[in-house]
Amino acid sequence: MAVPADRKLFLGARLRRLRRDLGLTQSRMADDLGVSPSYLNLLERNQRPVTAQVLLRLADAYDLDLRSLTADGEGGGAGLSEVFADPLFQDLGVSRHEVAEVAENSPGVAEAVVRLYQAFADRRRLAELVDPTGVEGPVAGSESTPSNSVRDFIQSHKNHFPELEERAEAIAAELSATGLDLDRALGERLSARFQIRVQVVPRDVLPDLTRRFDHHRKRLYLSELLNGPGRTFALAYHLALLECGEVLNKVVGRAGAPDRPTRSLLKVSLANYVAAALLMPYEAFRSAVEESGYDIDLVRARFGVSFEQACHRLTTLARPGARGVPFFMLRLDAAGNISKRFASAVFPFSRFGGTCPRWNIHSAFRTPRRILTQVVETPDGQRYFTLARTVERPATPYADEDTDLAIGLGCELKYAPKLVYARGLDLAAPRATPIGPACRICERQACPQRAAEPISRTLIVDELSKSVSPYPFAPG
Repeated sequence: MAVPADRKLFLGARLRRLRRDLGLTQSRMADDLGVSPSYLNLLERNQRPVTAQVLLRLADAYDLDLRSLTADGEGGGAGLSEVFADPLFQDLGVSRHEVAEVAENSPGVAEAVVRLYQAFADRRRLAELVDPTGVEGPVAGSESTPSNSVRDFIQSHKNHFPELEERAEAIAAELSATGLDLDRALGERLSARFQIRVQVVPRDVLPDLTRRFDHHRKRLYLSELLNGPGRTFALAYHLALLECGEVLNKVVGRAGAPDRPTRSLLKVSLANYVAAALLMPYEAFRSAVEESGYDIDLVRARFGVSFEQACHRLTTLARPGARGVPFFMLRLDAAGNISKRFASAVFPFSRFGGTCPRWNIHSAFRTPRRILTQVVETPDGQRYFTLARTVERPATPYADEDTDLAIGLGCELKYAPKLVYARGLDLAAPRATPIGPACRICERQACPQRAAEPISRTLIVDELSKSVSPYPFAPG
């Protein structure tokens, strides 16, 4: 929804959080912005609106994307709106304006409420699974899962980690300087620096895995099931763990993960991030997509990666001063279960369920490998240009024949003119499909298309038991 030109921006809580994240005192930030400490104090207490001049100085002084200050994050208004849509709060009559006010003035409180509700929702679903009648009462619940914690940490950074990008670009430049193709250069580096030999083996040797590292023999075994991009990524992932261990541990430590499983999963996810950056170095990839009009098939062929890998990399292009189109991405199966979701900008993802059936990502399964486009509009009036296409499920020893997944990729409509997929469309007055990204199991009564679908216990188990790496480049 467009912000009125005369709307006053009171961003005190966000301004205060920014200052604390940067480790600055009020006096230091006031100097940077060319204002007095007392005036900055008034801004942080929402006693003065943030002027356009101050916003521009913020962007200049700290190289900020102003959307990060003026738009709700995933845990803000969108998350709270979904929480208060629960029938549990129906009698309170919480208005959208109240939700927006809390999200804008107290983003930390908003995120805390969303996390608390998430833990409550998990307990409730587990109770329904054990005893759908509710006679036996609730069962022991679960706190935030490692996958949820990792996803939230990654999203809080808009899926962009400058220190990892910088290290990956340096390694990629060294690999390129060898003059070898990437597979061979990765293998040679593993051998020369770490005495690790890479060997592709028959399926019978790795019946339950697609990759395995033998620490004693220093051999990295890759299954023949892995295709070309999969093998290349496996090499890059292993190299990332070995060469970037220090910086990976630094980021993990900064995250303050609550337990060992969360720390381990976060490190795997960040190593996946580095591996993707090795295969698609930031500036080279950004230049390629900008020049090609974000033609995914052309770019993935140039970098030797899969369609899914290229799509995910598009969600990481948030380097200050060299940003790409801010995409969001989803991956789901034919039953509608979401296994991946990322965004380099704001998109009101559902935090407690699936996607709206009106979004044509669900139709992609009827037209395999064909890209479908659609303009969608969310309940807040915001419009997005989206793409949907099926991809093969990553190699697994026991994969069924019909195991395609669907990728949904999108951006705000204002960026659509940059995309080859939007050429020929009337973007000034597009036909937009209303969707509700926050379709949840408990909201089926409010959505006729959802109400017709049975609520299966299997679906509840799938939603609660998924603990996949938040990155699509799973090493195996």
